[in-house]
Amino acid sequence: MRESGSEFMPKFDDKGLLTAVVLDADSSQVLMVAFMDEEALEATLESGEAHFHSRSRGKLWKKGETSGNVLTVEEVLVDCDQDALVLKCRPKGPTCHTGARSCFYRRLDEGILQPVNS
Repeated sequence: MRESGSEFMPKFDDKGLLTAVVLDADSSQVLMVAFMDEEALEATLESGEAHFHSRSRGKLWKKGETSGNVLTVEEVLVDCDQDALVLKCRPKGPTCHTGARSCFYRRLDEGILQPVNS
């Protein structure tokens, strides 16, 4: 049983994906949200560095493979249905492709995006 058992049985959606929320291991700041397929999950668990499924490229993507800004995974939290994960990571450099520390660098304020002061 997924809700109360100790066996890891990830529940991928109909596209073979599950949601992965990445948090900074020290501050718990949300750094990014991405998707993992079985290959990305296995690569992450084996290497200790975050891998995801690139929906736009349709293939495995190691975070930081070109920038060097890898995410070292410290802990993996699994939700009750096992269809979403939280990865507590130590980022090596900015997480967002824009160069921001987090992909969540703006907030919605009365319909307008405003920068987050961090």
